[in-house]
Amino acid sequence: MIKSELIDRLAAENPHLTQKDVEKIVGVILDQMTDALAEGGRIELRGFGAFSVRSRPARQGRNPRTGASVQVPAKAVPFFKSGKELRERLNAD
Repeated sequence: MIKSELIDRLAAENPHLTQKDVEKIVGVILDQMTDALAEGGRIELRGFGAFSVRSRPARQGRNPRTGASVQVPAKAVPFFKSGKELRERLNAD
């Protein structure tokens, strides 16, 4: 599912909200989640999972085309750990 499909489904399930309102709501939620992660925070959605930020150290990489060594800088990457309910629903018989 992509963002526009999510907006369409939410708008269909909530006819009292306009498409524009749902679009704004989804945008604000995603922006707040992004801001929280950018500040090094953690987001926990009970039953769904938790988003956090992990840091990767600098390392020596290799350019696959030329084989030359390349210095890869340290960076922060998003990490998702699924919640118990989500795992149970995915593995239900």
